[in-house]
Amino acid sequence: MRLLVIEDDQQVSTYIAKGMKEAGHVVDQANTGKEGLFLATTEDYDAMIVDRMLPELDGLAIIKTIRGAGNDTPVLILSALGEVDDRVKGLRSGGDDYLVKPFAFAELLARIEIMAQRKVRGNGEGAATTLEVADLKLDLLARTVTRRDQTIELQSTEFRLLEYLLKNKGQVVTRTMLLEHVWDYHFDPQTNVIDVHISRLRSKIDKGYNTQIIRTVRGAGYIIEG
Repeated sequence: MRLLVIEDDQQVSTYIAKGMKEAGHVVDQANTGKEGLFLATTEDYDAMIVDRMLPELDGLAIIKTIRGAGNDTPVLILSALGEVDDRVKGLRSGGDDYLVKPFAFAELLARIEIMAQRKVRGNGEGAATTLEVADLKLDLLARTVTRRDQTIELQSTEFRLLEYLLKNKGQVVTRTMLLEHVWDYHFDPQTNVIDVHISRLRSKIDKGYNTQIIRTVRGAGYIIEG
């Protein structure tokens, strides 16, 4: 998943981002309300974690603004304000869940993953919880990959890479798109990180099969067709 954390306490924000990255997710961080609103309205996220009390713009104002614009990305409100009225106000502002500080990271992670799963299931009739092409299947909920019913073990970065390619099946995915959505780089690190991971991924999902899943589009990027 790609997550946005809007939290002005740098220590808390870093703690959350570190844990989420270790769990295999990509994380963007914002330390002010205005910065958070900008990212929330210009980037695509699977879920957001929003503190209530932020400099420049309150967390609830951010949620109301994005909901008013039709953005239904799941939002978990994180706050030291834990009274019933506070939680009710947060949920009525458009939040999907509310967690009071201090919190256990394991609970935060579970709540975020459950919210994202509900979003996938609730995206209308036939909403997919699996991504498929040819005889390869990626299960978003179980986080497993199989080909011809044989389990393929992928590292977290390889899983995110394959997931992003499958979500954009039929479209050319550029190196810039991969750097931003898989590695969370908003610049070119001038390394062969993409080539290395594409090669590793191909060795796991394509080697030994007649149908090659990932195709290189010279000078443009990569594409999965099917």
